[in-house]
Amino acid sequence: MRGPVRALTLAALGVLALAVPASAVAAGASVASTVSQAVGARASVASTGSPAVGRSSVATPAVAGTQAATHPSAAPPPLVTGAPAAAATLVPSPSSTPRGYRLTAAQALAIARADPRVRAALRGHRVWVAYEYTRGWPNWQVSWFTQSAPAREEIQVYVDDVTGTVTQVWTGFQVAWTMARGYPGAFGRQINAWYVWLALSAMFVAPFVPARRRRAGARGTEGPRTRGADGARAGPRLTWLHLDLLVLLGFSVSLALFNHADIGLSVPLIYPPLIYLMVRMLLLANRRGVPRLPVRTLVGDRWLLAGTVALMAFRIALNVLNSNVIDVGFAGVIGADRLVHGQPLYGGWPHDNMYGDTYGPFNYYMYVPFRLIFGWSGAWDSLPAAHGASISFDVLTLAGLYLLGRRLRGHSLGVLLAYCWAAYPFTAWALESNTNDSLVSATLVLTLLVISSAPARGFAAALAGMTKLAPFALVPLLVRGTDDRPRERSLAAFIVAFALGCFVIMLPVLLDGNFARFWQDSVQYQSGRVTPFTVWGLWGGLSAVQHLAQGAVVALAIGAAFLPERRGVVEIAALSAAILIALQMVANYWLYSYIVWFYPLVIFALLASHPTRVQASLRKWEASELDDPPPRLRIVPT
Repeated sequence: MRGPVRALTLAALGVLALAVPASAVAAGASVASTVSQAVGARASVASTGSPAVGRSSVATPAVAGTQAATHPSAAPPPLVTGAPAAAATLVPSPSSTPRGYRLTAAQALAIARADPRVRAALRGHRVWVAYEYTRGWPNWQVSWFTQSAPAREEIQVYVDDVTGTVTQVWTGFQVAWTMARGYPGAFGRQINAWYVWLALSAMFVAPFVPARRRRAGARGTEGPRTRGADGARAGPRLTWLHLDLLVLLGFSVSLALFNHADIGLSVPLIYPPLIYLMVRMLLLANRRGVPRLPVRTLVGDRWLLAGTVALMAFRIALNVLNSNVIDVGFAGVIGADRLVHGQPLYGGWPHDNMYGDTYGPFNYYMYVPFRLIFGWSGAWDSLPAAHGASISFDVLTLAGLYLLGRRLRGHSLGVLLAYCWAAYPFTAWALESNTNDSLVSATLVLTLLVISSAPARGFAAALAGMTKLAPFALVPLLVRGTDDRPRERSLAAFIVAFALGCFVIMLPVLLDGNFARFWQDSVQYQSGRVTPFTVWGLWGGLSAVQHLAQGAVVALAIGAAFLPERRGVVEIAALSAAILIALQMVANYWLYSYIVWFYPLVIFALLASHPTRVQASLRKWEASELDDPPPRLRIVPT
């Protein structure tokens, strides 16, 4: 046993040793995000702004030839580290040289036009009009727009003024969506380092690695005896759980491609794991594929608890030292600030996050304490309030999972669930990106904790739905709860509590006369936008298939109110996960932080569906022809 324990401990220390020094380099740097949804998501012109009317630039052969002679193409281009931070400023004249720059606008255009990727994109589109911008020295931006009304940006090129070389070329959806460009560290920074990711993945599966052991399970676990009937040691045994854990890690392949700007492959590859997990959860909800043996772990509760503490310390340290706040966390701080100052929550948001008012009110309420504690400068800076909120949401979810496991099966399951949350790389990815998605996780875990009380269950469902709208799909399932059949009193209590919760949460919005803007910016925007991060937006032409799939999800959500007839908290968790996964598959937008919506439900259903040691022994005795029960089940008279 000492070998695995030592390996697990060294892995944790190795992660800390590798990540923290790299984090300290950026401790004093601003963590303002370079990732935001471009204006093209809800407007027709990209974030460079509308091109000036009547302004066009055409590169002449003389200019292009002169530029090629002046600045040899053999000059090495700078490394691509992200989009220029400065705003784009249109250069009014092709022959003018902006202050502090060396090139003229016409020369920058000639350099951009000479790039083979630009020539290929312009082939057959000679009517596109080019405009030159400065993006803070030494960066030029050359953009080609359509002449249709409204204009649409089709090509975006960055040129370095010092070397006279093209540093970045973006076409198609990667023009409007900077988050599709694979800029290093755009989401979570150091968490994406291969050595950190692999270390977390190894620690995630390490407790479940099958191994030859001398006795029943590890200390504090529910493992059965590993000796056979003849007393020989049993060999390692692979179970369905091992495949489940590998599938949960399978999203890493898609993320790696996403980080390298290969959206054409990263997007389709999210669907196989989603489909597998949805089917797996539906089977468990109908008591199919239920494990027959207890969960087997290499180490006991004390080691798992120590690992959980170490992992959480690492995650929080990495969040403080080397993480960034994407637009989601920034939106939470802006919304909280508007609430503090008595401003309407929806509409009229600042330009650098003008579409951040797309979440439910409860999301912004939960940022208010952190806005009051840490304040806000009014800019997209390090945003300590967003860091504090994300860390709190993460810790709340972990604590909720521990309580859920302890209530159902005791301390051992609680510790194991907490460890699985702390070790899973994608929960860390959401934390280090400082998103609000762990708040969804926390409210869903809370719903399971109060599943036996109809009023509490109804109020918790309102909290989850008013955080992000997707959990509203679980309301038909939660109306009935774990009852064998619908009961009028229970239904009435749930409906009243749910309606009251929604009303209380929406009350500030209603009092401000802000409901119409809430509906427009949240419900309509979320349901109407088209993005390249799902196959529906990436490939296009699938609207009929998408509508059919959406109808099937609606039928699944409604049907969950009636089937299966026998259900406990494990079946409720599995059904909830299946519905959320199905909903994500038919939506128009998806991001890797959305995994944490269903992950706590999935891991709870997978681990809690295993029988205890006593239950496994009882099932074995019932299936045998022996008259006497196993020794553990015999009642010894006193």
